[in-house]
Amino acid sequence: MTTTLTRIEAHYDSSPRASADAEAHGPFTVFVARPESRWPYYARPRLGGGGRPVDAFDVEDLAAYQDELGVPRALEWVHDISPTVADAARAAGWEVDLCPLLALSHDAVVAPREDLGVTMLAADDARLALVLAAVNAGFGGVEPGPELPDVSRDRQTIEAGQTRVAGAFTGLGQAAGALGVALGGGSHFPRGTATELVGIAVIPSARRRGLGAAIAQTLAADARAAGVETIFLSAADDAVARVYERVGFVRVGTAGMATGPA
Repeated sequence: MTTTLTRIEAHYDSSPRASADAEAHGPFTVFVARPESRWPYYARPRLGGGGRPVDAFDVEDLAAYQDELGVPRALEWVHDISPTVADAARAAGWEVDLCPLLALSHDAVVAPREDLGVTMLAADDARLALVLAAVNAGFGGVEPGPELPDVSRDRQTIEAGQTRVAGAFTGLGQAAGALGVALGGGSHFPRGTATELVGIAVIPSARRRGLGAAIAQTLAADARAAGVETIFLSAADDAVARVYERVGFVRVGTAGMATGPA
C-alpha cells in the first residue's frame, strides 16, 4: 500500500467524524450523520481492519444495520485497499460504481484562478449561499432558482478550518458591494496532512469554459498553501478524470461506491 493511499484511507475515516458519529459493525464503520449535518453519510471498511475479505453476508448484515439506524444503504471504499468489497456488494444486490481516484502530483504547479473568476470564500462571505446554490444546480443539471440554502453550518465548519470553499463568478472584481453571479464552486476538507476536493460543479450555461478545472486548481493551491501534502479527489468517469489530469492530478487508484436496494 502506497503512502498516498494510506493517507487517503485515513482521511476517508477521519473526515466524516466532524459531522457524524462512527458506529463499528462487523468489518465496517457506519457513519451516522448528526442533526446539524447537511447530508447523510455511508459505511466504510474499518480502518486497519486486518484485511479480512468481505463477503455478501457482511454486506447484507450491513444493510440490515443501516435500516435499523435509519440511514441510507450506502458504502464507500478504496478498491485498491479493500478489493473484495465490490464483488461482495454486487452479490448482495447492491449497485456498484468504480471511479478513478486521483492525487495532485508533487511536481504540479497550481495557483488560484482569479483570472477566470474563481476565488476562495471566507466564512462570512455574503456569496456563500449563492455558490452552494449554484453547485446544487450544477449537479442537478439546471440553472439556479431563487431559493438559497441555509449555510449556517457551512459557515461554522469554514470558521473551524474543517471546510474550505471556492466559488466561480461573473463580475469578480466589480465595485465594492457587487456580488456578481455565481457560476459554480467546490470545497475541500483538510484533515491533518490530507484533503479531499469534493462537490465541484458548474451550472449548465457556464460549462465548457474550463471553470471546473479552475475551481479544482484554486482549491488545490489553497490546500498546498496551508501545507497539506496529499490533495486528492475521485472523478465520476475517465472523461472527468482527464479534466483534472490537465491541472496536475495523476491516477493513484480506484474509489468504490455502492448503494443498496430500497
